[in-house]
Amino acid sequence: MCGIIGIFARSPVNQALYEGLTVLQHRGQDAAGIVTCENDRLFMRKDNGLVRDVFRTRHMLRLKGNMGIGHVRYPTAGCFSSAEAQPFYVNSPFGITLAHNGNLINANELKRNLFLEDRRHINTDSDSEILLNVFAHELQSSGKLKITPSDVFEAVAGVHRRCRGAYAAVAMITGHGILAFRDPHGIRPVTIGRRKNNKGMEYIVASESVAIDVLGYELLRDVAPGEAVFIDMEGVMHTSQCAEHPVLTPCIFEHVYFARPDSLMDGISVYKARLRMGKYLAKKIKRVFPDHDIDVVLPIPDTSRTAALELSYVLGVKYSEGFIKNRYIGRTFIMPGQTQRKKSVRQKLNPIGLEFRGKNVLLVDDSIVRGTTSKQIIQMARDAGARKVYFASAAPPVRYPNVYGIDMPAADELVGYGRDVDQIAEAIGADRLFFQDLDDLVKAVSKKVDITKFDTSVFNGEYVTGDVSEAYLRQVEALRNDSARQKNVEEKDNEVMEIYNTA
Repeated sequence: MCGIIGIFARSPVNQALYEGLTVLQHRGQDAAGIVTCENDRLFMRKDNGLVRDVFRTRHMLRLKGNMGIGHVRYPTAGCFSSAEAQPFYVNSPFGITLAHNGNLINANELKRNLFLEDRRHINTDSDSEILLNVFAHELQSSGKLKITPSDVFEAVAGVHRRCRGAYAAVAMITGHGILAFRDPHGIRPVTIGRRKNNKGMEYIVASESVAIDVLGYELLRDVAPGEAVFIDMEGVMHTSQCAEHPVLTPCIFEHVYFARPDSLMDGISVYKARLRMGKYLAKKIKRVFPDHDIDVVLPIPDTSRTAALELSYVLGVKYSEGFIKNRYIGRTFIMPGQTQRKKSVRQKLNPIGLEFRGKNVLLVDDSIVRGTTSKQIIQMARDAGARKVYFASAAPPVRYPNVYGIDMPAADELVGYGRDVDQIAEAIGADRLFFQDLDDLVKAVSKKVDITKFDTSVFNGEYVTGDVSEAYLRQVEALRNDSARQKNVEEKDNEVMEIYNTA
């Protein structure tokens, strides 16, 4: 999962891009990057690390210009190299930079065709560089020195014809403007904002509306599936539907875990959706455990707080805070390697003993993926003196890998894979375990909108693009299992040492 942002303004955008990326930091903590443009010259800074660490004053001073794009990244398929940091750049045609959130299913085929047919070289293992080169080739096919919005939209249509999978992208075409486009299924989010300046209109595109709010723009709408939005150098916004059969099937896991609660995506309030998740989950607990002996509901910070609060209200049980979170530890879900994840849970959370001692506690989390975090937290609750530890998940069991940009592990590393609820409870050490029903999750997210279908593939194995083969899943599994991740990290460490030793 990644975060993207693009701004066209009437004054320098470097600070706004930086602040926007800090607001989107929850979407990726592995790397960050910004590219700006002034007088047809590009200025780039990107590296591994958090936004605050990648950009220093000296870098910010060099990021000149009134338009630019930015990206925060977490690694997919075991890639942890700084070479994968975005945005990516190609110099033909015009000079194009691109930042991407998602995952291309047919990346290997595209990479081969780009080399054999389009004569374009791909220098990294990132499918984002592939997406950029596909778009660049399609745009170059117009053969024009001066392109129009129609030429840009025709190039995006070519991307839709060739690329399969999930992609929300923002690009900057030097001397022409800012472009945002979304795959025909709208799996990954991207929103548009605007504000009026005394010199004219200014525009912003971002993964989540919270970046638009924080920077003082008015939320206009979401980019539709298959749509492209182009802001030219005069500050005029052009839009076009570039896909033949677009259908909105956004990823439901965005609302479960990734997005900030103060965001609006596809007309859905993430906060309200999570409140409803808590409501439906409480009703299920009442139904399957009517004579419960739960003394207190305790959220596992931070994502589950909203659902846990509503759950406690509907259940009629006291809500309290049982864990204090260390704000300086990253999200364990997106950390590379099982060893690092295990260490980080203890560093990240510390229990308040008085809230556990002698009580039957219900711990609430947004989801259970590997079960590693859940198991350790349950043991922490027992060590703090809890008499019984029940566990509730605001989402159904995660049983299948995600292929659309969430770097979930190999299927056999998912605690829900091949296990029923009782077996999962035993695996994580819970006295009793409650999962949200998938139908209730869909109702919770879609109650106020007319979206009829979401990508729920991590729960039911049904991939909305309809083109995910068993061979591809095996390929993904080989890249994502923890042994492969550890080997990748060691290889990167060795590369650094070799460079250091020969310097």
